[in-house]
Amino acid sequence: MANNILVIGDVVGKSGLDFLCDKLRGVKRSYDASFTVVNGENASNLGITPQQAELIFNAGADVITLGNHTFRRMSIVPYLDDCPYILRPLNLAPQNPGRGYGVFDAPFGRVMVVNLLGRLSLDFGPYNPFLAMDRLLKEECPAVTVVDFHAEATSEKLAMGFHLDGRVSAVYGTHTHVQTSDAMVLPCGTGYVTDVGMTGPAISVLGVKPEQSVSMFLGNPRERFDTAPGPAKLEGALFRIDAGSGKCLSAETIRITE
Repeated sequence: MANNILVIGDVVGKSGLDFLCDKLRGVKRSYDASFTVVNGENASNLGITPQQAELIFNAGADVITLGNHTFRRMSIVPYLDDCPYILRPLNLAPQNPGRGYGVFDAPFGRVMVVNLLGRLSLDFGPYNPFLAMDRLLKEECPAVTVVDFHAEATSEKLAMGFHLDGRVSAVYGTHTHVQTSDAMVLPCGTGYVTDVGMTGPAISVLGVKPEQSVSMFLGNPRERFDTAPGPAKLEGALFRIDAGSGKCLSAETIRITE
C-alpha cells in the first residue's frame, strides 16, 4: 500500500510561520499526506523557540527537523530533551541536547526520521554525516526512513542520496531555501530532491529583505537581517512510499503561494 509523506522546507520568520499555520492542514488534505515533517530552524529568522515549535505542531506537523541554527535560541535547549518530536542534527557532538533521529507511529506503520548536517561551507565541523548514517542504519532499520539533509553543497546532497539509495525511503535537502527541480526516484528506490525550498516571504533573498542582502554583497557593514514583507509561499516535496518495502514510488516538489 502506498502512502504519502509530506516534507516542508525551512520555515522563515513570522511570515513563514503564519503562512504555514494557515495553509498546512489544507495542503495535507490536498495531497492526502499520511505523515508530515517540517524544517523549523529559521522560525525566529535564526533558530526556533519552544513556542514556535508548538505552533508548528499545532499547524499539523508530526515531526520538526532543525539544522545549523539549532542553538541560536537557547530557550530551545530543554525543549529538545523534553520533546521527542523535534530533532537536531544527528552528527553533532554527542554531548549536545536532544536527539538526531526518531522512530514514530504513522497510519501506515513505523517511520524513522533522521536529521543530518552537511560539512561543506557551513560554520563548524560536525561529525561525518555519511558515517553517522552508516552507524545508525546498523542499529535502526525500519522499512520507512526519511532523511532531512541540511546542507549547503549540492554535490554533498547528491552524494548522500546515492550513498543511501536503496537503504532509506527518501533523502531531501534543506538549508539553501531555493527549491530545485530534480525530484526523482534514484535507481535503487530512494526518493530524492536536492532542496525542497523554504516557507516564507516570496519576494526576498532567502527570506531576507532584498536590499539588505544586496548591501552585504556590495561590501557594506553587516547589519541584522530582517524578514522581508509581502506575500508568502510554502514549498516542500511529496514522496509516495510503499509501506511494505519502504521503496519510493514517486517524488514531486510542491509550491503554494498567496
